[in-house]
Amino acid sequence: MHVEKLKYVIWAKEMERAVRFYCEVFDAQIVRRSDVMAEVAIAGSLVCIHGGGEGKRTWTGLSFQVGDLFAACDVLRDAGGLVLRAPEDTPEEPAHLAMCADPEGNEIMLIRQRRN
Repeated sequence: MHVEKLKYVIWAKEMERAVRFYCEVFDAQIVRRSDVMAEVAIAGSLVCIHGGGEGKRTWTGLSFQVGDLFAACDVLRDAGGLVLRAPEDTPEEPAHLAMCADPEGNEIMLIRQRRN
């Protein structure tokens, strides 16, 4: 089977707010938009934000690799997202993961590439 395109779909109760969040936090570019959905490109991948969501906390499996995990958490918070589990440095290694949620309740991860 030849796959033409891969995209991940998330739901939003307030689609406009969700699109603004992903554009502001992750520098998403709007590829396509209608009254009920928006397709955005982030780092070469596509995320489809579909209206009609309930705004409930939902695990997505989406992870965003960033260079500075702590600064990314600050940007995410400033844009209305939640940091559910903040990154923590340990004696063994620097922080590599933060569990977060967008303003629509979609749970996402911010990750930093491990040095090992």
